[in-house]
Formats: sequence, C-alpha cells, structure tokens
Amino acid sequence: MRIGVMFDRGLPPEQLIPYARALDDMPRVDDLWVVEDLGWTGGLTSAATALAVTGRLRVGLGIAPAPLRNPALLAMELGNLARLHPGRLVAGIGHGVQDWMRQAGATPRSPLALLEETIVAVGGLLRGERVTLEGREVHLSDVALVHPPAVVPPIMAGVVGPRSLAMSGRLAQGTIVPEGFGPALVAQALKHIDPAPGHEIVVLTNLMIGTLPDTVVQGTAGFLKIDPGEVFSVSGTAGQAAARLAELERAGVHTVVLRPADHDEPLRHVSELLAALS
Repeated sequence: MRIGVMFDRGLPPEQLIPYARALDDMPRVDDLWVVEDLGWTGGLTSAATALAVTGRLRVGLGIAPAPLRNPALLAMELGNLARLHPGRLVAGIGHGVQDWMRQAGATPRSPLALLEETIVAVGGLLRGERVTLEGREVHLSDVALVHPPAVVPPIMAGVVGPRSLAMSGRLAQGTIVPEGFGPALVAQALKHIDPAPGHEIVVLTNLMIGTLPDTVVQGTAGFLKIDPGEVFSVSGTAGQAAARLAELERAGVHTVVLRPADHDEPLRHVSELLAALS
C-alpha cells in the first residue's frame, strides 16, 4: 500500500516548500497530496510548487472541483505539469462541496453529468485526442492540446455517493474517498465502484499520534452523515496507528493519504507512525 501525506489546507502556504522537501527525504512516503477548497489555496499552483521542489514524490491534486474548472483549461494545466514532471502527477476531480459552489456562483444543473463529462473531456485531451463534446454540462468544439503529455496522469474521481462511485469505476483510473472511511465504508464503496483491474482506491484519513481532537471527529461525522463513533482515523499510540493502517490495506485500499490533525508539528506524527511501521 502506498503512503501519502496531505499538506493540510489550514497550514500557511509558505510552509509547503519545506514540508514537501521534508517528505521527499522520507523514503517510506510515496505521495504528497495538496488541497483545493474554496477560500483556501489553489490546488494546481500548490501541485506545481510541490512538483518543482521534489524529485521523487508523486503529487496528488485533491480535489479540483469540476464546477470551478473549465475542462479545456484544466487539461491544459494538467498536461503542462505532466510534461514537466512525467509520471509524478495524479489528477483528482470531484463535484465540489455544493454549498461552496453556490457561494461561487458555479452550481451546475447536474453535478453528476458535469463530473462525468469533465472526466471524459479531460481524459481525451490528455491522451492527445481532438475533443468535441456537446453534453448536458460540458460543451467543447474541436479542442486539442498542442503539447499532450507522453505519460498521461491518472484521473481519479473524489466522490462519495453511490451513482458517483459507479461512474468513477466506469470512467476514472481511481477513486478518492474522504476522511472517516474505514474498512466497512470502503467495502460498501467498492460494491458501487466495481473496480476494474488497475483502478486505484485512495483513502484520505486523519492522523494523530494521540487522541484525535473531538472537533475533527464531529466535523468528519457531520460531513459523512454518520455517527461519530463510526469515524475511522489513524490515531492512538504509534503502534495502534500502524495497526489502523494495516486495517485499510486488508480492506483493499491501494493508497492511504494521511492528514495530520496537529498543525503545529504535523510531520512529527508522520515520522512516529513510520517508525512504528519499520
């Protein structure tokens, strides 16, 4: 199982460069994931920065909201990064939080149609195809990239609902599920995804060597609409956290992305967990 670490949206942007370089020096860490949430920071600029200052890590964009990203422009940006850093980019695309999309004046008539059409359009453009699409939400006419990437980055759908999970299984190269998903919720999601061989299951999870703050537990439970007692996290002692990680691997997770809940010393928690794994 791959291990990734998130650069939390609550961290000041100027910390990204030293944070990325520190993770690049941790051999057991495979990925660095950046965030695109309304009002925080841009995911593509964060991904570009992280890729530029590291030489080994795969960098995941988690997650570009389709309503805020025209698919032609998104493919141009992703293609550029994939050309500059071949094999090191993951393109996560999702519905966006609908309340935030309303705030930004970007509410689609059909979030599911928009995400499906965006994935189809962006994927085709990145593969070097000339794309014409007259969809319900996406409208492209004879668009192509002049410099398509030689190594096409995988497109992963950041989704939760049953129909969206099924769409991800059909069209995307991977599925990203949010913090709070443990083995039981992963098993439910896999039934909807029906993943083809090679489809990557990515789970974001809160990390805390110690007790996960109640505010994090309650916020996660509210977002997923589950009981707080059902919220899964990689937490407890370092040994207990390592055991929780193993639970996700047994559940069929291919990549876990750790989100340190401690913003003062986030990488200390990563280091302590990695020491318990060795």
